[in-house]
Amino acid sequence: MALPLEGIKIIDFTGVQAGPACTQLLAWFGADVLKVERPGVGDITRRQLRDVPNLDALYFTMLNSNKKSLTLDTKTPEGKAIMEQLIREADVLVENFAPGAMDRMGFTWERLQELNPRLIFGSIKGFSEGHPYADLKVYENVAQCAGGAASTTGFWDGPPTVSAAALGDSNTGMHLAIGILTAVIARQKTGRGQKVSVSMQDAVLNLCRVKLRDQERLEHVGYLEEYPQYPNGTFTDTVPRGGNAGGGGQPGWILKCKGWQEDPNAYIYFTIQEQNWARTCEAVGKPQWAQDPDYATPRARQPRLFDIFAEVEKWLADKTKFEAVEVLRKFGVPCAPVLSMKEIAYDPALRASGSIVEVDEELRGKYLTVGSPIKFSDFKPVITGAPLLGEHTEEVLGRMGYSAEQIAKLRANKVV
Repeated sequence: MALPLEGIKIIDFTGVQAGPACTQLLAWFGADVLKVERPGVGDITRRQLRDVPNLDALYFTMLNSNKKSLTLDTKTPEGKAIMEQLIREADVLVENFAPGAMDRMGFTWERLQELNPRLIFGSIKGFSEGHPYADLKVYENVAQCAGGAASTTGFWDGPPTVSAAALGDSNTGMHLAIGILTAVIARQKTGRGQKVSVSMQDAVLNLCRVKLRDQERLEHVGYLEEYPQYPNGTFTDTVPRGGNAGGGGQPGWILKCKGWQEDPNAYIYFTIQEQNWARTCEAVGKPQWAQDPDYATPRARQPRLFDIFAEVEKWLADKTKFEAVEVLRKFGVPCAPVLSMKEIAYDPALRASGSIVEVDEELRGKYLTVGSPIKFSDFKPVITGAPLLGEHTEEVLGRMGYSAEQIAKLRANKVV
């Protein structure tokens, strides 16, 4: 069966994580993604954090599956001519270079439109055009700080904390993928391409919308009742860090389970769901709480939350995190074990669903990578290995009309 994006030609002019995450997603869904890399160098992540000497690092392979690789020096006249021909034939070009880099190469948005009016140009930058910091280079943790995530993450008696989740990089790539697909649909109606831009700051902010909600609430009433600081703590004029609080009106916390003294991940996340309070009480052996006026309502429970969590931890003391979840799920209690990355890697359910996949790469052999987080009823994305540097150069140039002799000359001159 034809894949949904089959026939869509994408030039992947990206590096590191944000851009490659975007184009990899589109490649999974059938787009023909051509990664353009510098001869002899390639994406910097091919060499970063290597686990096997002289092989492409997992950092690269896990962000560039299902793609082809063309090496090309676009600073040479011959390389620039090849790039221009690729642009004329492409549907989409994606880049995440430093601010101004595309313009210095001679590929301004205006020039791209001249070459191909139907081209969709996807661009990732740290900050939006016109922002005071628009000229800054931005990486993952910088984006998390600028987008509001770090200031609201962590505990109230500690510093701002960044998340291990790639809120700045992969998250921005996913946002750009949505924008590109929207532009593809728009082009079907108008026949015109357009520029689609996503800033890393904006993408992080989009995931922090509930914290912006809380800022507005705080300014109206002076406190946030679902935060641990209420009712006995103090609030300033900005959203505080709430530790492991739920933040959505359903109080929750990370609680110790059997074995926590030796296992740093022997914990569960436990949620007190208002509409399920009576069954939650029954689950943890405290049925009397359901009718006790000191516990029966959310307002009554709020100042006693940590006492409640301490009692639940006593109930958890003889149960592993998996045993605890097995009990709690039968009572409809929202909860989950804190899974380590090792547990994630070998989780049979994640492998069965295709969320974790094992693929083959020519030199490395088998390795684990993430699969598509999006599931479809009509097809299941097949994840293949990442390309070797320049693996498809001759194939691509041959398809463009270059002879073997011409390709050999380009190689000799280090154009490809």
